[in-house]
Amino acid sequence: MLRDEINNALKDAMKAGDKRRVSTLRLINADILKRETSAAERLTLTDAEILDVMGKMIKQRQESLDIYEKADRTELAAQEREEIEIIAGYLPKQLSDIEAGEAISSLIKELEAATLKDVGRTMSALKERFSGQMDFGKASAMVKKLLAG
Repeated sequence: MLRDEINNALKDAMKAGDKRRVSTLRLINADILKRETSAAERLTLTDAEILDVMGKMIKQRQESLDIYEKADRTELAAQEREEIEIIAGYLPKQLSDIEAGEAISSLIKELEAATLKDVGRTMSALKERFSGQMDFGKASAMVKKLLAG
């Protein structure tokens, strides 16, 4: 399980004295715990849901990185880059735009999706199969374009 991998990496980083890795892995664990306890019931996240949490963490850091670079805050930008690199190490390989397009096209054919009413069902299947492997904002636009005709 991904959670065990993260916890083992945290222990190793603590033993090695790698402060940046320790703090980043603790942030990942905190975000996972926050997501698990935010609902009325406590739940345990699946690996796909943990990947979703980490994908959001990368997006947040990318936005911060852009702001820091525009403000010429190189030390903060470097910190964000390091955190992105650490978090990305636990995500599966990202599909290129071409690979994502091919995956979306084949999934639409497989699901026999034909109209815009099928967007939700198609996106749900995409998230289930390709969690952490593609930008679902772009994927959603592509699905709508393909189903619109």
